[in-house]
Amino acid sequence: MVSATVLKSSFLPKKAEWGATRQAAKPVTVSMVVRASAYADELVQTAKTIASPGRGILAMDESNATCGKRLDSIGLENTEANRQAYRTLLVSAPGLGQYISGAILFEETLYQSTVDGKKIVDVLVEQGIVPGIKVDKGLVPLAGSNNESWCQGLDGLASREAAYYQAGARFAKWRTVVSIPNGPSELAVKEAAWGLARYAAISQDNGLVPIVEPEILLDGEHGIERTFEVAQKVWAETFYYMAENNVMFEGILLKPSMVTPGAECKDRATPEQVAEYTLKLLHRRIPPAVPGIMFLSGGQSEVEATQNLNAMNQSPNPWHVSFSYARALQNTCLKTWGGRPENVKAAQDALLLRAKANSLAQLGKYTSDGEAAEAKEGMFVKNYSY
Repeated sequence: MVSATVLKSSFLPKKAEWGATRQAAKPVTVSMVVRASAYADELVQTAKTIASPGRGILAMDESNATCGKRLDSIGLENTEANRQAYRTLLVSAPGLGQYISGAILFEETLYQSTVDGKKIVDVLVEQGIVPGIKVDKGLVPLAGSNNESWCQGLDGLASREAAYYQAGARFAKWRTVVSIPNGPSELAVKEAAWGLARYAAISQDNGLVPIVEPEILLDGEHGIERTFEVAQKVWAETFYYMAENNVMFEGILLKPSMVTPGAECKDRATPEQVAEYTLKLLHRRIPPAVPGIMFLSGGQSEVEATQNLNAMNQSPNPWHVSFSYARALQNTCLKTWGGRPENVKAAQDALLLRAKANSLAQLGKYTSDGEAAEAKEGMFVKNYSY
């Protein structure tokens, strides 16, 4: 891969040599190196399977600490047994695979069994759902920045991912964040892009399709134009560094933020405006070789996330434009369950309702008629982490 530095320097004559160069110009041969992973065909097939019509991703990769906060909201203690019960409820919902093509798991869940003793990975595969794994080690302060963060986890990643592949995972997820109120600084953007690129290359070397997720946080009072400006910069840097690291674009998936105003902005955007800005961003920055764009909900209400996705699918796109939602799929489900065994079926029905709604949105056929008021409640959390 030819670096930007080489392009800017080695091929350009010094000013004093301009005349001589014109008289004795010779063709320059540029060698482009494209490295194919041993898993190349499998990576492409996995990405295509996840990016299949009418389906998206269930993000259930909350850390044990974050899962504990969810359980606490319904009055349950954060124990492995309670986490197991809730995760069993999610993966065993009848017919979930009709709407869900992939499920992102936390490490504990990858090796966990259901309350009935079946491996969670096996339950997912039986449903036609590809198991995935969260591989980053979380956000830490970025020294030298404007109180910004960087994502750790590259040390030992190759060996961890090799083990995850053996356990049944076929895709990976790495979340880093960019904060608009804090800049974002050039340092933070470059650090986010480089970390994502290294993670993506390592993942492909170990047979896992990387989900690339530079989340632009909703925090702030900025308008939609500012979000669009920052998103263009972030995705330009991310694809530049992925190319530098020889990442195969046909074997990745993206998990971007939708282009929306900041959560505290007084000027709200309609689904049509969100779709216009977001699709404009994708067309400017995302190569058509990428098979799937799986949007995060980022604290939007369940209904808002579905409406915005539906608006983006009103005309054909070069990519599969779909969802990778956590709270926007699980919020009503969790509250309906409340930790009571007798509520499991009702909770699964709530999950399936939201999964079907987003399936229809992926196809551009969703309507919000009949949606419950609770599903329209926003879920924004300032400085959200998990």
